[in-house]
Amino acid sequence: MSVFKYVGRTNYFKGKTLWEIVGNLKDYGVGRIIIRSVYQRYPELSYMKIVKVEARPNDIIYIKQSGIDVPQNFRKVHVWVEKVFRGRKDPGLFQIESSSYKADYQLIPKDEEEKYTTITQVLPDKTIPAFIEFPPLLKEIILLDHAQKGLPPPDLKLRLNLNRSRVNRYKTDTTNTEVLPIDIHKPSSKKYFEGLPLNE
Repeated sequence: MSVFKYVGRTNYFKGKTLWEIVGNLKDYGVGRIIIRSVYQRYPELSYMKIVKVEARPNDIIYIKQSGIDVPQNFRKVHVWVEKVFRGRKDPGLFQIESSSYKADYQLIPKDEEEKYTTITQVLPDKTIPAFIEFPPLLKEIILLDHAQKGLPPPDLKLRLNLNRSRVNRYKTDTTNTEVLPIDIHKPSSKKYFEGLPLNE
């Protein structure tokens, strides 16, 4: 019985590179719909409609394997798409180039394209409180500093500043006075944390 030993980094990509797809389609796939497998983990639909394709010079990158430079053929391509991410369409065109070599793209058959273009299921944004607890060490430093100066203990809460982007599905509620706790997990190696108040 033969035993296989896999060496190297694993990945979670499923599909073909973008050049493998558009290079085999009429008009380089303009008007067709492609998806990335990594985006299929979300409940909302994510897809890209090809608008324009331009070839680019072939990039040959040398990677050291066992002390020898081995040429790796990373074929990239410029593709402009109308991108819908998690049910929301991006304004303007989105250019794919640096990630086009990843074997993670799939072509949607024409009879299934209607499922992607007609259904727009968008989940609402999640609302969270606008404040969070201070980190434990910083909290202890502030309380010690105020005690040394004879000042009353301050109201220790940090205002959350969320990055509003197309990916972020959270927004803060300034009317909510609740303070989010910091979840400190139990350490896997307790010997390094013996005697600390966090471990009690």
